[in-house]
Amino acid sequence: MQDSQPKPSRRGFFFGAAATGAAAAAVVALPGAPALQAELPAPKPAPEKGGGYSLSEHVKRYYKTTRV
Repeated sequence: MQDSQPKPSRRGFFFGAAATGAAAAAVVALPGAPALQAELPAPKPAPEKGGGYSLSEHVKRYYKTTRV
């Protein structure tokens, strides 16, 4: 028996990726598109004397990924 679906190819993958990127760019370029920057929270101001490390959610997630 033969499979009814063709084997995936690199050419098809890159064609799909390019089409997806073009569609995303077109949506952003449309007039009246919602501003994506408005959804992001404002960053914390940098400390005056340096040493800007803080244990943020992003850092905690990274530490979880490095556990063995």
